[in-house]
Amino acid sequence: MENFMLAISPCLIALTVCAWRGLNSLWLRPKKLEKCLRAQGLSGNSYTPVYGDFKEMVSMIEEAYSKPINLSDDLVPRVIPMVTKTIKKYGSNSFIWLGPYPAVIILDSESIREIMVNYNLFQKPHFHPLGKYLIQGLVASEGKKWAKHRKIINPAFHLEKLKLMLPAFHLCATEMLSKWEESVSPEGTCELDVWPHLQTLTSDAISRTAFGGNYEEGRKIFKLQKEQAEQVMTAVKSFYFPGSRFLPTERNRRIKELHKKVGAAVREVIDERLEAMKAGESSDNDLLSILLESNLKEIEQKGDKSFGLSINDVIEECKLFYFAGQETTSSLLVWTLVLLSRHQEWQSRAREEVLQVFGRDEPNFNGLNHLKVVTMILNEVLRLYTPLPVIDRTVQGETKVGKYTFPSGVRLMLPILLLHYDVKIWGDDSEKFNPDRFSEGVSNATKGQASFFPFGWGPRICIGQTFAMIEAKLAMAMILQHFSFELSPSYTHAPYTIVTIQPQHGAHLILHKL
Repeated sequence: MENFMLAISPCLIALTVCAWRGLNSLWLRPKKLEKCLRAQGLSGNSYTPVYGDFKEMVSMIEEAYSKPINLSDDLVPRVIPMVTKTIKKYGSNSFIWLGPYPAVIILDSESIREIMVNYNLFQKPHFHPLGKYLIQGLVASEGKKWAKHRKIINPAFHLEKLKLMLPAFHLCATEMLSKWEESVSPEGTCELDVWPHLQTLTSDAISRTAFGGNYEEGRKIFKLQKEQAEQVMTAVKSFYFPGSRFLPTERNRRIKELHKKVGAAVREVIDERLEAMKAGESSDNDLLSILLESNLKEIEQKGDKSFGLSINDVIEECKLFYFAGQETTSSLLVWTLVLLSRHQEWQSRAREEVLQVFGRDEPNFNGLNHLKVVTMILNEVLRLYTPLPVIDRTVQGETKVGKYTFPSGVRLMLPILLLHYDVKIWGDDSEKFNPDRFSEGVSNATKGQASFFPFGWGPRICIGQTFAMIEAKLAMAMILQHFSFELSPSYTHAPYTIVTIQPQHGAHLILHKL
């Protein structure tokens, strides 16, 4: 009997520890955080064990996505319904339960700027456990690891390097426009869903600029990553129960299978490039070559491999190039075409400017910098359809933000989209498309306030923002040179979020060849 008790004691201790941890994480700690927030005047739903507001959130998203909206309707309730409802119910000083974690909604622009500048105090929360199969690299790194990755990757996005990528952007846009011209009737018009074409354009552009001569492999990688994103985002919308990622479900198996395929494909390209570098072959001016050279230089200078990126790190950064580079630019371009279809006067102004700067010639880098009207339009689209409508951060230690003191573990929800529609900053026409508000630059448009965050803010501002804007300007210039466009009667307005804000039912336009 004594031996039996001795054998079972460790099991009982382990079970007791697990039970205590579960009770603490799923009940005691959330209730303690809730009490702290309510004591400071913050309001929200009472904590529901395990789920929090998750079930209601998913239900509201499904309801919002079940029907389209009118072009004149406010898109905010459709894109971030739970945030909208919570503010309407509890006011601006409120919070939402993301499972057992309270997320305080931050609407003050200066507080948002402070949070994004102090990135060590306010770190990115751990994504859904399956998210690690999709997004790693620079965007998911913190602290010293982030600083090391950023330093090594920075050279790939220097302006002089980006200039060399312009021919790749031009080639991809030319291929897309050729396909559009093939669809045009003898009368010079056609109806086309431009959304898949723009996704192909930006995925091909990142394939060519990331992998150079291996861009065909890049195309295959992108197709795999696209399915990966769909699978992971579907999983995110389902409640995650601790440990369920280990279950051999069909989705879990497919996500892990895609993860292996993408990693293997990227590894193959990297190995080929490293062999070429060892053989003394001249490197391409693509993101991968620049990254590998920068990494090698850092290791040689420090004399220690630990100061550089491992091959697995490089793989994750390449995967991130693809995912982030394609998503942001395609989203920006599709909403630009939709809004210019609605506002023909701005489409005409943009075309006049493009023809004045380039005529019918191929756009060049210096000319792109003179496209003031096009830049105003792109900024206004980024304001109204900002790629990431909400940014989340986690408090790392007891920290004061504005008049509140948040304990460790509280999440901060930064609804960038709401800030971009704030009438106190943008005026009574904040929901209207009005590029003129950017005629004197971003600083004047925001009245000097930190209130325009399409690419984030502070040290962790998106490293690829210049890349995205150059590509978008070039694509829009070439489209305006060759086509005029208007919304098709079959166009259905249904903005929704899959990482970025996208058109749920495509973007059907009527194109007119010029």
